[in-house]
Amino acid sequence: MQRIMVIGVSAGAGKSTFARRLGRVANLPVHHLDAYYWKPGWIEAEEKEFQRKQQELADGSRWIIEGNYNSTAAIRLAACDTLIQLQVPLWLCLWRVFKRRIQYRKQPRPDMAPGCPEKIDRDFLKFIVTTYHSRQKSQRQLIEEFSKSYPEKSVYVLRTQKEIDAFFMRFGK
Repeated sequence: MQRIMVIGVSAGAGKSTFARRLGRVANLPVHHLDAYYWKPGWIEAEEKEFQRKQQELADGSRWIIEGNYNSTAAIRLAACDTLIQLQVPLWLCLWRVFKRRIQYRKQPRPDMAPGCPEKIDRDFLKFIVTTYHSRQKSQRQLIEEFSKSYPEKSVYVLRTQKEIDAFFMRFGK
């Protein structure tokens, strides 16, 4: 595992936390797509710029790239040797979103671009709730297609904290 793509079923799935932990134990650099997508003031990056940055990252020899961004997933899927999906329950995703709002009140998270303080609003919560099941289905399809197209690559779907902890036990951490 030298080029790892981490995705999750929703905001709050734990992608960033998982990627940071994996980066420490596997001694790999971690790249958070939110930090490349968002500019200060929650301004979206230009699509071409975002694609170019991901291609630069994917061309590297060792990395963890975390984030969903389905429009550019093909760049990461072609380059990774391992795909990890966090498929935790919706209630846990919502709990984690509330928790990080409190933890990072009025400041950006470590995995977010500068000038993008943590926020939570009705639209964001609605987005999480209304897209959870469709994302679960689309990511399941993505994983099936990935497994068929790249049978030599590894796939891990982690659904519980127990499964996540067991995954890290492989590293003795």
